Amino acid sequence: MRVALFLTCVNDTLYPDTGRAVVRLLTRLGVDVDFPMGQTCCGQAHYNTGYRHGAEPLARHFAEVFGDYEAIVTPSGSCGAMVRELYPRMGERARAEGRGDALAATLAPVVPKTYELTEFLVDVLGVTDVGAYYPHRVTYHPTCHGLRGLRLGDRPRRLLTAVGGLELVELPGAEECCGFGGTFAVKNAEVSAAMGADKVRNAESTGADVLCAADNSCLMHIGGTMSRLGTGMRPVHIAEILASTKEEPAV
Repeated sequence: MRVALFLTCVNDTLYPDTGRAVVRLLTRLGVDVDFPMGQTCCGQAHYNTGYRHGAEPLARHFAEVFGDYEAIVTPSGSCGAMVRELYPRMGERARAEGRGDALAATLAPVVPKTYELTEFLVDVLGVTDVGAYYPHRVTYHPTCHGLRGLRLGDRPRRLLTAVGGLELVELPGAEECCGFGGTFAVKNAEVSAAMGADKVRNAESTGADVLCAADNSCLMHIGGTMSRLGTGMRPVHIAEILASTKEEPAV
C-alpha cells in the first residue's frame, strides 16, 4: 500500500520527531510511505477562527497534493477531523451560497481516505500489536477531536495495551477537554489554563511517568502546564510509543 503522510503544521514546526516515528512505524509494518513536499496547512486554523472562505484555497490545495494516494495518514486527530468533518461542510456551504458544486467535487475524493494514525493501524491494516516496546507507566488522554469528531473509541487504548513493557493506567476525567482548543486558549486564557491544570492534576494522580495522546497540539498545552506546575511527567505522542522497540527505543 502506498500512503501519504500528512504531517500537519504543528508537527512540522515543533514536533518533527512524531513524523519520523510514523514513518518508522508504518515502514516496519510493510507500508510504503511518501511525504508530499507540496503539503501545507489544511485550513483548520482559518476555518475555526471564522475565515471559512480563506480556508477554501488551502483545502483545494490539500486535495490536489494528496488526491492520488490510496490513503492519507496523519498523527493528528484535529487535522484529521478537519478533512473528514469540515471539508464536506465547506462544500455544502459553498453550494448553499450559490457557488455551485465545484468545491464539494474537488474535496470529496480525499475525505474518505484520510485517517488518523490509530484508525489506519486498526481499521485499514487490521493490527493492534505493532511490535512496540515501551517500559513505562502510561496514562492516555483522548483528545476532543479524536474522541468526539473522529470517534476513535478504544483504538488507541487497544494499541497501547499490546505494547510490550507498557503499563496502562486509567486517567480520571479522561473525556474532559484539556483546555487547548486552538484559538480558545488565546481568547479564553484563564479558563484554558484552569482546564489544563485540572487535566494535569488528574494525570498526576495516576502515578504515571508519561501522559500519551494522539494530537501534539493538546500535548503542547498539557506539557506547558506540566512544566509550570513542576510535575515529573512527560507528554508523549502515541506514534512515538508505537514506533519504539527494544532495538530502537524511544528516548
